[in-house]
Amino acid sequence: MFLTFALFVGMAVVAVGLYVTLVLQGQTRTATREMLYAQAKRVAAQIDRAERPGERRALIREIGQLTNLQITVADPDTVRWDVRSGRLLRQNEPLTDEEAAAMEAEKARYSVREGPDGEQMFYVTLYRPRSNLTVRIGQPEPPLYALVDRTQTVLVVGMGMALVLALLGSWLATYQIVTPLKRIRNSARAVGLGRFEGKIEIDSRAAEFQDLAESLNRASDAFREKINELERLTQLQSEFIGNVSHEVRNPIHAIGGYLEALSSPSLPPDQSKKYAEKALKNLHRLQTLFDDLIDIAKLEYREDLIQAGTFELQDLVREVSDMLRPKAEEKGLALETDNAPVYVQADRSRIRQVLTNLIDNAISYTPEGTVRCRIRRRLDKVRIEVVDTGRGIDEDHLERIFERFYRVEPDRARKSGGTGLGLSITQQILQAHGEDIHVESTRGRGTRFWFELPHAPEAKPEAETVEA
Repeated sequence: MFLTFALFVGMAVVAVGLYVTLVLQGQTRTATREMLYAQAKRVAAQIDRAERPGERRALIREIGQLTNLQITVADPDTVRWDVRSGRLLRQNEPLTDEEAAAMEAEKARYSVREGPDGEQMFYVTLYRPRSNLTVRIGQPEPPLYALVDRTQTVLVVGMGMALVLALLGSWLATYQIVTPLKRIRNSARAVGLGRFEGKIEIDSRAAEFQDLAESLNRASDAFREKINELERLTQLQSEFIGNVSHEVRNPIHAIGGYLEALSSPSLPPDQSKKYAEKALKNLHRLQTLFDDLIDIAKLEYREDLIQAGTFELQDLVREVSDMLRPKAEEKGLALETDNAPVYVQADRSRIRQVLTNLIDNAISYTPEGTVRCRIRRRLDKVRIEVVDTGRGIDEDHLERIFERFYRVEPDRARKSGGTGLGLSITQQILQAHGEDIHVESTRGRGTRFWFELPHAPEAKPEAETVEA
């Protein structure tokens, strides 16, 4: 990268220097031509005004002495007068190609040749139709050319110094750019290898590198969180498979044992009835487990499973309480569900499942006292609470009670036929409605679960059609 950058800077410096040199040379050449052309026009105009040869000769000598110009005057055939170093020389020699071309084209001609003294001379040749003469004006290299030469020398030295400074600056710039990039590259490689411990720290003052490092650090943190979440989900999946295997294996083994015992011809009738009832109980438990697993799968992979509609909530609470009241009365519990009518917008069958899980759990874990289901209107929401006076739940268990197969009291839950999936399904149903479930509990005083649903206006009965 450094060599590329240095080469680019060096080429840029050389290109700029060459461009400036060429521009100076071109401008100097143009200025010299214009100056010579103006002088040649003035001299030729004065010579044209002199009609007699003697006057022309005297005028040419005077101009040559005053201006230190080399003036050559020729007719169409030969050179007549040549002024060099202020001396007028009479010559009879053929026209040069330049003079002949100027006469033929009738326009100015420019040339640069070596003079009599070995110095560089600049010439301009004009043809004057009025006098039928060709006038050539020559002068030594003007001081401007020497200035241009000195300027070019200064430019070359300056380009060399600029090139050295450019190389040094390129090295410093490359170092400041490459060093942070190397750190970022090494950190990215570490992340690719699964090492998320280190952070990218950039010493550069460039805001772009700081922003890049912060963005990569945030991406690394997010990636680490995703990896941790994936590992957690993998662990939960393994635990889930293990729990399902355990929950399925026990009822199947129990059913197999009871059926094997029932096949014995010597088994008394009362014992056969008892074994048959236990086999049916385990079969029912297995059926409940499969139903719960199917519900979990549907809620996770089918977003359209919730079919929301408007219904009267108190009717649903009464329906669920009537179904569970025998279980509560069997334990000597009071089940209180009297509430004012209120309408909500939700999936009635799924909310029925939620209420059944919550009230059934409250009855199962309340040895004595009361289980209440209360409904309260809160602005545009309706809050449903299930409160019991049972044993309560320790704070250590509250954060995990919605996990699948998690049981606060495993032995009691299995005896009551629970699968450990009820609260997890309840939470998923409410989350599918855009709501969540909350819990408060005090050990020895009871537990309160609550959730909210959108309030809906009272449904109006459809108008009866009157036949004519």
